[in-house]
Amino acid sequence: MSQTLHHDPLADPITEGAYARARGRPKDACPYPADSPARIAWLEGYDGVPTGRARDLPSASA
Repeated sequence: MSQTLHHDPLADPITEGAYARARGRPKDACPYPADSPARIAWLEGYDGVPTGRARDLPSASA
């Protein structure tokens, strides 16, 4: 049986993106159209970083 990611239009795209990454889906599995706000949000969830913000670096321990 193949694994598919079912798109729920009522779900939060950020949560969907995070879930897709956790399930091992490729980044190009995003179901939203290019340049749409939902796609940007999905990719933020997938990457774990808001668009336009650098990843948080680990804090230096003394």
